[in-house]
Amino acid sequence: MTETKSSADQDATPPGEDGSKPGADISFPYDRMTVEQFRRRFPRARWSDARKAWFVPGRTASRRIGRWLAEIEAEADAHADAKGRDAFAFDPIDSPYLELGKAGFRIRTPYSKTVVDELHEVPFSRWDGDLRIWHVPFRSYEELRRRWPDIEAAARRNEPEERRRRAEERKGTELDLRNKRRSAERKRHRYALQSDDLPPIGRPVATIYGIVVFTDISGELVDPDVVGDFYPGVAEDHVWGYWRVPTPEELVRTWPAKTLPVENAEWWLPTIEELRPARRTARSREARRYAKTP
Repeated sequence: MTETKSSADQDATPPGEDGSKPGADISFPYDRMTVEQFRRRFPRARWSDARKAWFVPGRTASRRIGRWLAEIEAEADAHADAKGRDAFAFDPIDSPYLELGKAGFRIRTPYSKTVVDELHEVPFSRWDGDLRIWHVPFRSYEELRRRWPDIEAAARRNEPEERRRRAEERKGTELDLRNKRRSAERKRHRYALQSDDLPPIGRPVATIYGIVVFTDISGELVDPDVVGDFYPGVAEDHVWGYWRVPTPEELVRTWPAKTLPVENAEWWLPTIEELRPARRTARSREARRYAKTP
């Protein structure tokens, strides 16, 4: 919303001043009420058309501006929270997964990647690992309300009874057997790669398994008749590569690709849309690992 800079440090010629007078600049989108509040707080401030900013004189100008900005933001948050609380009272979410708290909403659902992804998109939401609930402030109600049908549907799909019912229905079917074979193949941490298009070793890349780090290319030829169901387009010139999951640090250091992968690519450099959820998953995985450490 706003930005400030010290005229002494970044621009030695404040507007309308002799250049030696200390002070700080501040600029913000025009709003009549905000300008009135600003002028009441800083009656000696002067506007500069050339700099498109207000100049506040004084050696403590930066600190005084900082305090005023913090107050304005707190007022804006309080207003937004009140608006969100009123919106909830007028059009409430009636769900066993949502509770009303003092500062907002408390959301507890069975684990679902869809729920996690949706709540990550709600502004100011945060996960409480100790209580194992999500906190969402009142100010984010409109976005939460918009996403709630998908959140609740995913939560209901992942209730233990519902998962057991679906598993019982699938038991013994061709789909069930195929899923078990695919899961067993993934647990081998190997991947079919075209011998003349190999990924870099030790660097996160994207695959049909998500983002992985290849640790070794064995040179062992793949048998398409055995694993053709798991790797579309696999041929006799494919070899096995072995992989592990990336660490949070590796994912943070990975620069996102600027272009989308080519069609039917076996591996590619990850985009920012792929890196963001992978980073969240890696951080959650590491947090769970530390929580289990005695």
